Amino acid sequence: MPDSTMHSPAQRFSSDFWKFLAGQSISTLGSSFTSFALPLLIFKLTGSALNLAFTVVATVAPYLLLGLVIGAWADRVQRKRLMIGTDFARALVIASIPLAFALGFLSVWWIYAVAFAASALSICFDAANFAAVPGLVQRDKLVAANGRVQASYSLAKIIGPVLAGLLIIKVPLPLLLLVDAASFLVSAGSLLLIRASFNAAASEKRVVTSIRYDIVEGLRYVLQQPVLRSITLLLLFINFILPTTTSQLVLFARQWLNASDTQISLLYASGSVGIVLFSLGASRLRKHLSFGAFVPGSLALEGLMTAAAAFTHFYWLALTCWLLRGGCDALFLIGSYSLVQHIVPDQLLSRVITTTRVLTWSTASIGALIGGFAIEQTKNVGLVYIAIGLLTFLVALAFWLTPLGDAEEYAS
Repeated sequence: MPDSTMHSPAQRFSSDFWKFLAGQSISTLGSSFTSFALPLLIFKLTGSALNLAFTVVATVAPYLLLGLVIGAWADRVQRKRLMIGTDFARALVIASIPLAFALGFLSVWWIYAVAFAASALSICFDAANFAAVPGLVQRDKLVAANGRVQASYSLAKIIGPVLAGLLIIKVPLPLLLLVDAASFLVSAGSLLLIRASFNAAASEKRVVTSIRYDIVEGLRYVLQQPVLRSITLLLLFINFILPTTTSQLVLFARQWLNASDTQISLLYASGSVGIVLFSLGASRLRKHLSFGAFVPGSLALEGLMTAAAAFTHFYWLALTCWLLRGGCDALFLIGSYSLVQHIVPDQLLSRVITTTRVLTWSTASIGALIGGFAIEQTKNVGLVYIAIGLLTFLVALAFWLTPLGDAEEYAS
């Protein structure tokens, strides 16, 4: 049953969790500088949309090529040491861009190499990071902890581009990446201060196995465990359906809402505000709902809000719907992450999260292309948004009838 026990803020989380959250929030803030500066830097160097697309390829390719191996490896090592080492490596990799700029040999190919290396290192970090949270909080606090994490990261992503936009007036664009490099050092420092182990079963003797065996074990676990299998299949559909709504948001705002540039930026910001607000309230909602209602229910509401935003041409009403949509999306992610952390044994957590992402992220680019083609053919971006929203709602309802709807039995 959902946790109905009330806890004061002082009782809820340990000091180790707050050190972890502070360090990762600063790191996320720094990374938002890179997310802002890197595409702009490539465009300034090349003026080519195709070169921007290659950056996406360089970022996604490590997941497809290395994701399963990295996930299996992350379950074999001390996660805290892996995260600290990865932070130092990412700091060096990112700092190489402003260094190359200062020395006069920065090229787009160097940026591609950095994007590939940084993405591969981030897979290592994220695999350990996902598995670390259950070691820092009690099981019945996972939803609240993931809510704090999601809210803090989203807030950092709102603030980062604004600060970067102000600094670029005085600072050369490549030098902005030094903020990201420094933030990784702060993250490493915060992890060094944490006393708790990120491996809940660290004291247990591990049977020596091959990487290949560990990969197969992770795949088998994801595909055979009823709830994980349902979540994976759900994400395959959702990652195929929803990306069009974010990739075409500028077009939707321009053509459907007749929005100005400022209004478009506010529309983007509203989704982030919704994420922050709903993330902070996730634990309270979870006290009244089972995982089986929380996860598909929040996704169903996200679909309805997506459709509702396109049922009107009134900008402020659409903006309100988009804020609610962002909040529902945050609830879906928090609920899904917390459910997986409840169900999966500690020694499999890194493999499970990377395996799930490898299996489900590949459909996003295909869905985005098909969504763009549908808009081109129909000449009606609002109609496509309505169709996507209603389809998301129906898919969520359908998966309510799978083992996901009875997830509480597996999480208890």
